[in-house]
Amino acid sequence: MNSISGKLLRSLAILACCTLPLGQGLAAAERIKDLATVQGIRNNQLVGYGLVVGLDGTGDETTQTPFTTQSIINMLAQLGTTLPTTLSLQLKNVAAVMVTANLPAFARVGQPIDVTVSSMGNAKSLRGGTLIMTPLKGADGQVYAQAQGNLMVGGAGASGGKSKTVVNHLLAGRIVGGATVEREVPTLLGQGPFVHYELATTDFGTTQRVVEAINREMGLGTAEALDGRVVRVQAPEDANARVAFMGHVENIEVRPMKMMAKVIVNPRTGSVVMNQMVTIETCAVAHGSLSVEVKTEQQVSQPNAFAAGQTVATTAADISIKQGSGALMAVKAGANLSDVIKAINALGANPQDLLSILQAMKAAGALRADLEII
Repeated sequence: MNSISGKLLRSLAILACCTLPLGQGLAAAERIKDLATVQGIRNNQLVGYGLVVGLDGTGDETTQTPFTTQSIINMLAQLGTTLPTTLSLQLKNVAAVMVTANLPAFARVGQPIDVTVSSMGNAKSLRGGTLIMTPLKGADGQVYAQAQGNLMVGGAGASGGKSKTVVNHLLAGRIVGGATVEREVPTLLGQGPFVHYELATTDFGTTQRVVEAINREMGLGTAEALDGRVVRVQAPEDANARVAFMGHVENIEVRPMKMMAKVIVNPRTGSVVMNQMVTIETCAVAHGSLSVEVKTEQQVSQPNAFAAGQTVATTAADISIKQGSGALMAVKAGANLSDVIKAINALGANPQDLLSILQAMKAAGALRADLEII
């Protein structure tokens, strides 16, 4: 009995040693709904122009934004109050805004959707304001929703005299469920007997794996690839059966090919983001900073008391150019993301300098990734 137990334990230990590396080497499986979207099922952008009222003296300077004054006069005329168009209003608690929203697929009349409200004049803050009923139109000029409600602004600010303090952004806010759908957009579940799935990125290997997974689950010949991104799937004609069929398909798991190595750079904020597939080759990098400083000083040249000259004001300029030290440093090859981070941090560059270094490394062929600037 003891010998049998010992053999069983040894067998389990060998099995664990054999299966762990295999499991770690496989790519994580993802659902088709995470890799692709159904063609024709999409959001629709809505936009509208409106007014935000109830501001505490932080609205538009109406003398500098005539469209705000005109909008106020038009709004009051619709409510039964007529004002002359030549009237100069001095209001500081009203702001002209643009209202944007996304109308989701299959949205029905009466469904609430979120809206974003952004100032388009010279208002100082939208905090505490209320959006007056604003029609939201689509690309065809038709009204698809009506928006109204109290703004939620994620910033704060205070001012006194010529000093002010602002935390976050005060000129844009959101209204959760602030718009009501008034018109529906018809959405078709495919074209005839087929439903087309579009992958998020063009990848022939992943597309082929999606086709194989669908045919394995739903039957041979159900799916076929049209190109490196689109998969055509034969689906039932009945609407109820098609919904059930698509619900099954979108939950089929697929092991995608390895993701593409990519580095995303935002030069406006100095942000650099890279995925785990980024690698670098051994290279040498030297980077120095160049700064030019110009100082101007007003000087007065005044003659002696008995001289016949005149007092003259002159400007003296002092220009200095400084170049920071940029020693040549060897960057070791990195096979994974942690090695890449260690190698880049060893250069001691700030985020702005890092942008230039990455571009130079890409040009030299040392950066094994696609460099995308947004």
